[in-house]
Parts: sequence; structure tokens; C-alpha cells
Amino acid sequence: MKRRDILIASAAAALATGARAQVGGAPVRILVGAPAGGSTDTLARTLAASMGPVLGRTVIVENRPGAGGNIAAEAVAKAAPDGNTLLMSFTSHAINATLYPSLPFDPIKDFSALTCVATSPSVLVAHPSVPAANVRELIALAKAKPGQLNFAIGGIGSSLHMAGDAFKMQSNTFIVNIPYRGTAPAVQDVLAGQVQLMFAAVGNVQAHVKAGKLKALGVTTAKRLPSLPEVPAIAETLPGYESSAWFGLFGPGGLQPDVAKRISDAARQAIAQPEMRKRLETEGAIPVGNSPEQFTEFVKGEIVRWGKVVKFSGAKPE
Repeated sequence: MKRRDILIASAAAALATGARAQVGGAPVRILVGAPAGGSTDTLARTLAASMGPVLGRTVIVENRPGAGGNIAAEAVAKAAPDGNTLLMSFTSHAINATLYPSLPFDPIKDFSALTCVATSPSVLVAHPSVPAANVRELIALAKAKPGQLNFAIGGIGSSLHMAGDAFKMQSNTFIVNIPYRGTAPAVQDVLAGQVQLMFAAVGNVQAHVKAGKLKALGVTTAKRLPSLPEVPAIAETLPGYESSAWFGLFGPGGLQPDVAKRISDAARQAIAQPEMRKRLETEGAIPVGNSPEQFTEFVKGEIVRWGKVVKFSGAKPE
């Protein structure tokens, strides 16, 4: 074995040993502020299954949906900072900082950001009847017919709602929002032509795009996606536009540095496993696994970025 391989193997072994050294035998709970079966829940359960063997402990997922994820977030913010109660949160953690006039916690100070698990790109789709073949043509159409086009949104204050409002803000267009209670009914109405446009997770509409039932006008990532190489990035028309949903692991604020590092290392090692990466990619997600410091700075930036969009949108909590 080459010296480089020996060093890598030794580092991996040390990481695994350190992760298993966590004191206590009670299950680690990951609270999810969304119903079972959704993207956040699926990613949390995938992470829990992979983290458990690394930590040498059982890791369970507990769903506490409601208030845009704030119910689960508040429970974790008020939990003992011992590493036994964690939060799998999502983009709304940053959006809610401005969307809700008052929160029972501080989204930065009351949490220990551990790692961003994955991002989930979305795509702007249109019903085939919309006379626009790309983002540039859509913007021209929207400016020629202000208020006559509409966006289906799966929930007020959701990342996909904000993706649409960020698009309108940057393109200086007026497109009407049609809110739904969930992504599935929103997609169905766009398929039926009841609503013309929608920002949707790639995994939710890719099959419809390939079948010709929807037109993909642009992806929300900074560059084109390998899964949709023929679809331009919206940023190719609107420089700087980017709006991927993200999913991250948090602990309560005040976690001891060694405990935070141990959990973060275990999560990042789990994310790096080929089986988990494949599972995440199957769900349409892009694995990340950054450091606590990197994730903390990312969340701070997201709160500022989405705060501007929330204020532009005038959205209020449901």
C-alpha cells in the first residue's frame, strides 16, 4: 500500500473511532419539521441509517411538522446541548428568519450548525401551451402581458415560492402566484394547463419533461445539471440567479466543540459513503458534507439573501 493510501486509511479509521466514542447509549433523535415521506424526511432517514453504525448508536427520526419547520426547530433549540437531540432542517430555516415577524428562537445563536447534507436543485417548467421556449422569451412574454401569467407554488414561504419571487425580482416581471397545499397538486394543475408555470424539484417533474408533458425553461443552479444537460441555467439569462433548496443538520446552541465535531464528522463520513451518495442522487439531491464553520457561514448568508426576497414578495406565514 502506498504511503498516501496508508495516511488516508489511518485518517478514516481515526474519524470512525472518534465518532464511536460518544458517551451515552440512548438513541440520538433527529427531529424533522416536515411530514413523513417528504424530501426532508427521506434525507433524514437516509442519514440516520448511515450515521448509526459510525456513531455506534441508534439514530432515529421523529417528525414534528408545522409552522414551516418552526415547531421542530424550537424543540431542538430548547433541548439539552448534549448531542442527543438534532434537527434536520431545510431552506425554510433561513427564509423563516424574515417571513415570521417573531420566532421563539434565534436561527443562528440557538443552533449549532453541523453540516449541510445536500442541496436539491429545481427547474422552471411551463405547460406546453406557454409560447416561450426559454427564459429570455418568458421574460419578454411576462413584460408584454403583466399579471397574465401565473406560478403554481406548493406552499407560502417555501423555497420554491421564494425561487419564483427571486426570479420576478431579478427579471422585473409581474407574474401571479397561485398557492397550493403541497407540491403534488400544484404539479397536477400545471400538467393540466390550469396554471402555466412552476418552480419544482427536478425529481418531481423530470419524467414529465422527458415525456414532453412539461417544458423545462431553466434550472436554478449556477451551471447546467448533468441530469438535464440540454436545459440552460437561468443564470445564463439572469446573471447571479441561483436558488437550490438545501438540507442541513443542526444541534442545539452551546454544543461543546468536541461533541459538535464528533457528530459532524459522523454525518460527513456517512454522506461520503458511496451507498448514501447514490441514494441521495436517486432522490435528485446533490451530496455536500461541509464543515460546521462552512455551514454556519452559509446559513448566515442565506438569511440575508432570502430576507431580501421575502421583503420583496410581501409573503406572510400561513
